[in-house]
Amino acid sequence: MADDVEQCRAALERYPLGHPDRSQSLNDLAVSLRDRFMQRGTPSDLDECIELYRALLLLRPPGHSDRWLSLNNLAASLRNRFTVRHISSDLDESIELNRAALLLCPPGHPDRPPSLNNLAVDLLDRFRQRGAPSDLDESIELNRAVLLLLPTSHSYRSLSLSNLALSLWDRFMQRGVPSDLDESIELNRAALLLRPPGHSDRPQSLNALTLSLRERFSQRGVLSDIDKCIELHRAALVLFPLDHPDRPTSLNNLALSLGDRFRQQGVPSDLDESIELHRAALLFRPPGHSDRPQFLNALALRLRDRFSQRGVLSDIDECIELNRAALLLRPPGHSDRSTSLNNLALSLRERFSQQGISSDLDESIELNRAALLLFPLGHSGRPTSLNNLAISLGDRFRQRGVLSDLDESIELNRAALLLRPPGHSDRPISLSNLALSLRERFNQQGIPSDLDESIELNRAALLLFPLNHSGQPTSLNNLALSLGDRFRQQGVPSDLDESIELDRAALLLRPTGHPDRSQSLSNLALSLRERFSQRGVPSDLDESIELHRAALLLLPISHSGRPACLNNLAHSLQDRFKQWGIPSDLDESIELNRAALLLFPSGHSHRWFPLNNLALSLRDRFMLRDVSSDLDESIELNRAVLLLLPPGHSYRSLSLTNLAASLRDRFVLQDVSSDLDESIELYRAALLLLPPSHSFRATSLSNLAVSLQDRFKQRGVLSDIDESIELHRTALLLYPPGHSDRSQSLSNLAIALGNRSLQQDVPSALDETFSLFLQLSHISRAVSRSDLTAAKSWITSAEKTNHPSALVAYQTALEFLDQHVSLLLSSSHHFDVVRIASASLAVDAFSCGIRHGMLTTAVELVEHGRAVFWTQLARFRTTLDELSMARDTGAALAEELKQLSFRLRNAFDQSTEDQSSHIRQLTMQWDDVVSRIRMLPDFSRFLLPPLFSDLQLAAKEGPVIIVNASQYSCDTLIVLKDQNPVHVPLKMTQTEVSDLSSEFQSIAEQFGSSNLQNKLVGILRKLWHHIVYPVVQALGVLNICSGSRIWWCPTAEFTLLPLHAAGPYERERDNLPQIYISSYTPTLAALIRARQHVSLCTSTQHFAAIGQGNSDRGKELRCVAPEVAAIAQRLVPTVSSFTSLEDSDATVQGVLDALKHNQWLHLACHGMPNRQRPFESSFAMHDGPLMIKDIIRSNWDNPEFAFLSACHTTVGDEKSPDESIHLAAAMQFSGFRSVIGSMWSVDDEVARQVVSAFYDKLVDDSGRLDCTRAAVALHKAVKKLRRNNVPLEQQIVFVHIGI
Repeated sequence: MADDVEQCRAALERYPLGHPDRSQSLNDLAVSLRDRFMQRGTPSDLDECIELYRALLLLRPPGHSDRWLSLNNLAASLRNRFTVRHISSDLDESIELNRAALLLCPPGHPDRPPSLNNLAVDLLDRFRQRGAPSDLDESIELNRAVLLLLPTSHSYRSLSLSNLALSLWDRFMQRGVPSDLDESIELNRAALLLRPPGHSDRPQSLNALTLSLRERFSQRGVLSDIDKCIELHRAALVLFPLDHPDRPTSLNNLALSLGDRFRQQGVPSDLDESIELHRAALLFRPPGHSDRPQFLNALALRLRDRFSQRGVLSDIDECIELNRAALLLRPPGHSDRSTSLNNLALSLRERFSQQGISSDLDESIELNRAALLLFPLGHSGRPTSLNNLAISLGDRFRQRGVLSDLDESIELNRAALLLRPPGHSDRPISLSNLALSLRERFNQQGIPSDLDESIELNRAALLLFPLNHSGQPTSLNNLALSLGDRFRQQGVPSDLDESIELDRAALLLRPTGHPDRSQSLSNLALSLRERFSQRGVPSDLDESIELHRAALLLLPISHSGRPACLNNLAHSLQDRFKQWGIPSDLDESIELNRAALLLFPSGHSHRWFPLNNLALSLRDRFMLRDVSSDLDESIELNRAVLLLLPPGHSYRSLSLTNLAASLRDRFVLQDVSSDLDESIELYRAALLLLPPSHSFRATSLSNLAVSLQDRFKQRGVLSDIDESIELHRTALLLYPPGHSDRSQSLSNLAIALGNRSLQQDVPSALDETFSLFLQLSHISRAVSRSDLTAAKSWITSAEKTNHPSALVAYQTALEFLDQHVSLLLSSSHHFDVVRIASASLAVDAFSCGIRHGMLTTAVELVEHGRAVFWTQLARFRTTLDELSMARDTGAALAEELKQLSFRLRNAFDQSTEDQSSHIRQLTMQWDDVVSRIRMLPDFSRFLLPPLFSDLQLAAKEGPVIIVNASQYSCDTLIVLKDQNPVHVPLKMTQTEVSDLSSEFQSIAEQFGSSNLQNKLVGILRKLWHHIVYPVVQALGVLNICSGSRIWWCPTAEFTLLPLHAAGPYERERDNLPQIYISSYTPTLAALIRARQHVSLCTSTQHFAAIGQGNSDRGKELRCVAPEVAAIAQRLVPTVSSFTSLEDSDATVQGVLDALKHNQWLHLACHGMPNRQRPFESSFAMHDGPLMIKDIIRSNWDNPEFAFLSACHTTVGDEKSPDESIHLAAAMQFSGFRSVIGSMWSVDDEVARQVVSAFYDKLVDDSGRLDCTRAAVALHKAVKKLRRNNVPLEQQIVFVHIGI
């Protein structure tokens, strides 16, 4: 090539100016130099070539036969130089030369097609540089004219097809008219057909078609387009060997298409392959190569995608460095500088989103501004540049809360939308961006028109996305978010429901593996959490938590979205804690918030967010456990948050509120006035920042009102209580009926009015107080913990003022309690929640009924609120015989309820946290079936709390004495089978009962180790004088004969006292055991169930005796074997079968299996009470503990009687004695109609003696076992002990429970 150039130079020197051959020599040298430039890229060769062509053109004036050729050659060289140096004047001159050449080729001229083509190419280049639409339109028309002049068989037809396709593609990219893109694809397909395998231009056609298909895929989301595109790219790459100059471009194009498919389908291998291909392509573009910036940007883009998916910081750091390198290669004046500015801005913004470094965001905004300046009005890239700057300004607003940033963002988005008129392919993107900005401003300023416009824009955007388009899920989510905001403002339920359905639709479009699936999971979870907060449907919150967990699993530790996901899950768990009070939810929430905080180091712009959430969780835990360090840490965290949110920040009001709440809590704890004053000032400041339409305003009003109420109580300033009441009234107006916070607002206002009434003695205020409270009884939605709290406030106020609504208040609270705990009974871990929720409610309700003379109501209320765990679980064992016979519908419902009950009973305490939502879902299905059963004739009260007329059946075989201790009074009530209950007041206070119970427990712990006979007798005498003797006197008046059976139903601390053994313990005076035969029952309903449950198999009696005296959980029980042997000797001739399991055979599973086939049970072993975790109280077997929760899950056929010859089998949770969570109650719940248990430690030898005497008396005159004789049999066996000089505590240790 060098020889050719030098030969041409030598030839030119031989032809001086004026020589006839000089023009040809000039042309030859110019051609040689152009060829050498094309091979080596030396700029001076091209410059000299152009100068030679200029000289040649001067030698060929108008009219010269070769002037057209000279015009064409000079134009082509100038276009080449423009391609390298991007000097606009070169391109302008080239266009003018091509126009001149075209004038020399009129229609019909053989050179007209190439002249048309050359001018078309130049105009397209100028359009790409300057964005003038007229250049592009003219280019297309010229290309169409060329194509018309080239018949199908013409060798240049494929080139003409390609050029027209390229121009149409550019016009589509500018104006977004779909028909241009479709035509471009068809033209490229036609060109490819004319370039079969082996054709030198086939790779070019393959690439052109793939570019068009890729663009159509990005617009319409048709997967076949991108699959075909990748297939064609792979085919093109095969045509380029390693040393081919087009191989880098082919690698790059395939990489781009794989990246697009990754964005659609989320297959990680596509993204990884794309990055490797981009790296391989970049190796072919070393420093100095003109295409290196383009290839740097392409690799950077894919690394940014991978960072967005996996959160690996090195990816985004490398991406930024690549973008900086590309920008350096595109100095001011370079035609592609705007692209590099934009790409670097996007990468910096992405890194800001993870690390929160403000300088990244500021630099991103400056880069976006610089890029926008390079896009004049009319330029096709201006709308995208406007959008990018708008997005970055929106981010800065969210970080710093400066409203001018948001306003500018909105104006930029409006400007971008005007440049994308209807029909433009990117119009939906501009609609969505503007909608998001307006939604942001609504959330800041609360202007309804902003939100309405946002919704309309989102709807318009969604309509423009065809099905399966990659942008459709985002559009669905955006509309869902705006509808959710409008719901929060206006409270229209349909907005929230539509929002959830849109989020579900979006999630379906992002299947497992999709890179944005975690975002859709989170969005749906947040919407469901919102609906839960409004309607209180537990399944919404459970599903929200499960979706947040699923989203978190998709985000690795380094992912930028992980902190938000941790916070969202923490929030939902915190909500569930507030709903049901499960401590584990709160503890997990705190740990998640701490984990999120670690991902936001000091200096991170979003650090305030996890600080705020952690502060809230710690405050909640303080409210639960009263650990002051939690509250102190919460206050310090809230102060730190406030420092990070300066005046003007959109979330400052929230921060002020949270700090105020924590300070108020500390005031309540420590009574420091300055804390309360600061709290009030902070609440006032927060309220000033919330416009009237703000969704949080009602809460802010309530918060300030409550603090003013506190100050009134402390200092008595009337203006404080007056202001508090007005604030509460305003807040209540913002909570419509059905709102989840309305009950708390009603309660707050009622309490404030009550306080003012007490201060000023205003009767009307008191009337309004209770008219507000009465609204609580009409709640129709699912009940939350706050509703129960409000009802308890009603009770407190009614009791304090002796208001006649007290009974209604208790009834309402008990109904709320029933609903509240029904979804907590799948696990013993929730027992503390139930205990706290039900604490003293039933016994106080009973006392209220007594004090108001409503004795039957008192019985109904105490039954409703005691033993709620057993009551709820017993519903799963309900006999359904009558329902099964109620026609086809009844039978079907009976079967459905039976199956659900079986699944729920078996699930008890086996559900993990991941399964708990499923259990609650089963419970809701169970409730739904029960509701349908109640619609049947004669079943309207199916499984509703029983009426007194139903409960009276408990006294069928003898009176039931309810013994109650309440803070308001202590009473006994004798329930009789055929008359109204009889009230026997007790001259004791609850404190005295509690002290007596504590004294007895202290003594009982020492039984067997020292002589405590005198102390025990002293307690039994107190029981006699203060409690039992008044009852015995009343029974005498009622003609209950001596020797009759009576049933004790103690509540509260009375459950821990041996009422059955009370007596004067004096000579010549009878103790209770000499007067009546005592039994116990935890509730009246339990006794009724035992009476109703009659064995279906009365002809055979199967007995199992279990003896375990050698477990590793206590000392050896030497009398167990003789005890079992004695039972066998007495009963083997009597029963149908006798199974004996001893020592190594007495395993947990062995006992459970034996009980499947035996209705009668004797269990001789160690009893192991667990007062802290009562459901883990157990019988000690050879291989481990047989616990209460194992018994609950069992399903035994027709159990009749169980003798629990073990210690402490009636000892339950010391904090909630009314729940009766002990071994004997568990056996009764499982269906045993009659149970013998022990109240404290049993002497091994005494147990053997009692058992021997007991079974002699249990057999009736016909020689059969009769469980209804158990109480009498025990009575007689104990009587025999008295004659054997057995210590008193061992004489009275055994008690009978049941029929």
